[in-house]
Amino acid sequence: MLKNITFETSVFSIDKIVESDKKQIALVGKSNVGKSSFINAIANHKHLAKVGNTPGKTRSLNYYNVNDEYYIVDLPGYGYSKMSQNEKKNTTNLVDKYLSSNMITYIFFLVDIRHKATNEDKLMYDYLLSYDIPFTIIANKADKLPVSKVDEHLLQMTKTLFAKEKIVPFSTESKLNLDLVKEKIESLTE
Repeated sequence: MLKNITFETSVFSIDKIVESDKKQIALVGKSNVGKSSFINAIANHKHLAKVGNTPGKTRSLNYYNVNDEYYIVDLPGYGYSKMSQNEKKNTTNLVDKYLSSNMITYIFFLVDIRHKATNEDKLMYDYLLSYDIPFTIIANKADKLPVSKVDEHLLQMTKTLFAKEKIVPFSTESKLNLDLVKEKIESLTE
């Protein structure tokens, strides 16, 4: 059950990555795609993860402890950011090291349903396939589209990514498919 979710730590350097026997579920996606809001929605807590007004706020691996049984790890977003070249390099190295660490049980790959998948989204999709980490693609911000347009946007996203997986429309605002995501997390951690 997703009852007791608490922020545990932020990791800014490779040597501090949390090595644990606990399962780790990671969140990846572009800057401003809504990963922090996603955490708040599944935790049913509005201010657990800090939601930034500007893209690129998350620059660390942020570990959330769930029931002292497993972690949900929020990764820095890729794409737009006001980071210096050195900060971008350090962040990229941190994410690469974490994704290749064999500590990840599952990934939720968040994309913005309103926009066509970017080259960076395609690179991340291919990256996840290459590491053979199981994942679900979450098309966030579905509440921002008319209901009649959701399927059309999902199809476009599927074609752009060349995705074989079913993409799940999601909304932190309307709670669309929130129960489905929670069930998936619970099934991964039983």
